[in-house]
Amino acid sequence: QVLSVRALRFFPFIFILFFFIFLLNFSSLFIFGVSLTGHILITAYISFSIFISLFLIGILNFGLKFFSFFVPSGVPKILLDFIIIIEIFSFAIRPFSLAIRLFANMLAGHTLMGIFSKFSAFIIKNYFLFFFIPLILVVLVFSLEIAVSIIQAYIFVSLVCIYLNDVCNLH
Repeated sequence: QVLSVRALRFFPFIFILFFFIFLLNFSSLFIFGVSLTGHILITAYISFSIFISLFLIGILNFGLKFFSFFVPSGVPKILLDFIIIIEIFSFAIRPFSLAIRLFANMLAGHTLMGIFSKFSAFIIKNYFLFFFIPLILVVLVFSLEIAVSIIQAYIFVSLVCIYLNDVCNLH
């Protein structure tokens, strides 16, 4: 994702960020675990702080030339103002997409776990002979949630790497 030697100095940060997001996701899968990434304020704080840091890195690396990032090359002059507004908006929406994507996926997964767990408790309490069906469902959903924890951390870090590549290379 990162094509610049200048951006490789951020590898320890990216590595730690992956494990941090994964551990926040994974730790909430256990009994009485709190889903920190299932709260929009936590994910918004993480994504906005990373976004502001990346913006500052871009400013420090390129100065005012960084704002040329919003001016695509080869665009007709009549469309240039409109395209610049779209580019600025698409750049500014990045932290929202990071925060909402992580929040929604973690909240949905934990809600699904809660529903299947209550369903399992109901079946075991009322129809004990069929206890293995909800037990299999809970184990499968738990395995899916472990995979989702890894995948969401990977997606978050991959998007941060793409954004880091943008601020280190401009175009």
